[in-house]
Amino acid sequence: MIKLIECPRDAMQGMEKFIPTESKVEYINQLLKVGFDTIDFGSFVSPKAIPQMRDTKDVLQKLNLQTKKSKLLAIVANTRGGEEACSYEAIDYIGFPLSISETFQIRNTNKTVTEALNTVNELKEIADKNRKELVVYISMGFGNPYNDPYSPEIVMQFSEILKAIGVHIISLADTIGAATPQSINTLFKSLSSKHEDIEFGVHLHSHPATAREKVLAALDAGCQRFDSALLGLGGCPLAEDELVGNIDTQILLSALNEKGFDGLVDNHELNLSVEMARQIF
Repeated sequence: MIKLIECPRDAMQGMEKFIPTESKVEYINQLLKVGFDTIDFGSFVSPKAIPQMRDTKDVLQKLNLQTKKSKLLAIVANTRGGEEACSYEAIDYIGFPLSISETFQIRNTNKTVTEALNTVNELKEIADKNRKELVVYISMGFGNPYNDPYSPEIVMQFSEILKAIGVHIISLADTIGAATPQSINTLFKSLSSKHEDIEFGVHLHSHPATAREKVLAALDAGCQRFDSALLGLGGCPLAEDELVGNIDTQILLSALNEKGFDGLVDNHELNLSVEMARQIF
């Protein structure tokens, strides 16, 4: 079953101009009508690090969740954020970015990779205690701009560690758009064939011209969990000076439709969401 994870949090987090809380609420409420499996709606992180997300708690409290079908995911960077996110019944998933790159891990969460792995352990305990699911993103999963060590074998080693911790959902994150269709296909097949009990997904950043090929490469490898953002917005403000946006949700859906996966969303509500995104962003 294809799972679509819409990421307004990632779309918004790098924008310098603060988006009013009410606009975020209106937008996410509209996204909740589309039919996405999950909405990556906000993050419980330091407001100094990501000012745009300082109102996540306020946004959550104003969402229309009476008839929600989509699950809610919040990103956290430490156990304090994990405990806060897990205190809300409406949140289903907490997500943590675990980087292969030591440089990026420090820039992104102010932790070494070893410290971040300890945090994953702690977050798994917090999530289990509160009946939430932990999603771990393997950041810089296809290379990094810092000349830190990288290889597919390192990604495999990280997945082994996460499996031992008990993580059931791992998303391969191409934080800077470094992946090629071939590298996506090869790495995903290697991981999913070795760890059939883990749900692997992709969180790809890409220039629009290559987005479709990357989606099809992941789909061909057996991927059924895709992160994307309307209009292809987003990118990590702590990675590089240039933000490389997310896969555009409409490109993702078009590629999936081409392969026979249609009817995944309500197209009318999707079009309304696109128009709203254009107004807000």
